[in-house]
Amino acid sequence: MPAHERIAAAITAANEAGRTALVPFITAGYPEPGEFIETLKAVARAGDVVELGIPFSDPMADGMTIQRSSFEALKKGVSLKWIFDQLDAAGDGIDTPLVMMSYLNPLLAFGYEALAERALAAGVCGFIVPDLPFEESGELRAALESHGLGLVQLVTPATPDDRLRTLCEASRGFVYAVTITGITGGGAGLPADLADYLDKVSGMSKIPVCAGFGIRAATDVAAVGQHANGAIVGSALVEVLEKSEDPGKFLGSLLG
Repeated sequence: MPAHERIAAAITAANEAGRTALVPFITAGYPEPGEFIETLKAVARAGDVVELGIPFSDPMADGMTIQRSSFEALKKGVSLKWIFDQLDAAGDGIDTPLVMMSYLNPLLAFGYEALAERALAAGVCGFIVPDLPFEESGELRAALESHGLGLVQLVTPATPDDRLRTLCEASRGFVYAVTITGITGGGAGLPADLADYLDKVSGMSKIPVCAGFGIRAATDVAAVGQHANGAIVGSALVEVLEKSEDPGKFLGSLLG
């Protein structure tokens, strides 16, 4: 199967097992570059799909926790090439589908064709690019899809219905349903009208829908799981790693 279909298959398998799929996010190389692969393996054992953040100097969609982790990783020399080299060295040690979350600049600098080739060889199945508008994504999408990789589209509560339908149709792997109109890491909790929004996205999408932003506890995962296929957990997990706590234990606690 194309690599991007592995993402959807992993999420669907979790649902068929009677649970909400977990999509944990980590910043590559944080907190210590030397521990990256071991951290990734621990998170991959507990998650169904892993979202791997590529450190960037101006992560505009992210709150202070992920900004801080990105800054520290960059300061310690983490780059996209370094990440690919680490994944190559890990070989077949990670079976969980990987999705890279990156802002456009590092991908553009790497070159789209080279990016797709390296990603496929390293076991990456797809990409999330929050600052790439759909109308400008054709070149990257073509390079990725020629290698069986997927470009995951983000939608928000403010996305008009016509555009929502277009983005759901274009997305591969899953549709990323941002739960709030804001940045990651917020402490205000999930919005009251979340159910209606997620039901609408799920009704339009032919592939799994995963909700992210503001998911920090088992109650959040349970709330999301009633209306979407998966829950994306980012800032709360980065905070766990920041405190040198066990990521696997934390992720396990989210399933109640």
